[in-house]
Amino acid sequence: MKKFVLSSLVAAATVASTSSAAIIVFTNEFVWDSYATGNDAAQFTENFESYNGFYASPLTGSQGGVNWSANATGGLFVGAVGSSQALSTNNPTPMTISFTGSAVQGVSGNIFGTDINFNVVPSIVQLSLQDGTSYIGFIDSATAFVGFYSTGAAITSVTISAQPLPGGTNSVYATFDNMTFAVVPAPGAIALLGLAGLAGRRRR
Repeated sequence: MKKFVLSSLVAAATVASTSSAAIIVFTNEFVWDSYATGNDAAQFTENFESYNGFYASPLTGSQGGVNWSANATGGLFVGAVGSSQALSTNNPTPMTISFTGSAVQGVSGNIFGTDINFNVVPSIVQLSLQDGTSYIGFIDSATAFVGFYSTGAAITSVTISAQPLPGGTNSVYATFDNMTFAVVPAPGAIALLGLAGLAGRRRR
C-alpha cells in the first residue's frame, strides 16, 4: 500500500491557453476561491475519504450534482496522504477525470506526483482540459494548488500526467487530492433563489 511523506513546496509554472477558450488558470487557492465566489459559483469538494486501495477503471463518484469518472491504464489507487486520502494512478500513466451532471465551470485541487510507495517526488506535472488549455509546472509538494475556471463552456474533463525529473525517480504516478468543483446554478434556479429572497424580505 502506498504511504505518503510531505516535501517542501517549490513551484515554477508555465501556463499555456488556447485563444478559442475563455479559461483562466490559477496557482493560488485563495484567488481561485474568490473568483469562483465572485461569479456566484457554489463549491463542492471530493476528498476521496470514502475510497481506499485499488480500483479498476473507471472509478466514479458524485459531489454537488457533479458526476465524476476517473480512468487510467491499469486502474486507480486511493491511499493515505497524511490524515486524508488522495486519488492516484495504479501505473505511471496519465489519468483522465470526466464530468457529467451539473455543469462544471471550475475545477481545482492539490495535484502532484508520487512514487510507488505514495511518497511525493519532485516531478513535472501537466494538466490539460478537453479544449487543449493546459498547465505545466514543477511540483514537489502535496500542497501545490492548480485551478481552472471557464467563463464560457463548461469543463467536461481534465487529464493529469506526471513525469520524473532527469536523474530522478523512474516511475511517477499522477495524484489528485481535494478535487473541488465550481458550479453555477442554472438560470431557472437563480430565478427561484431570487424569488425566495424577495419572499424572505417581505416576511421580515
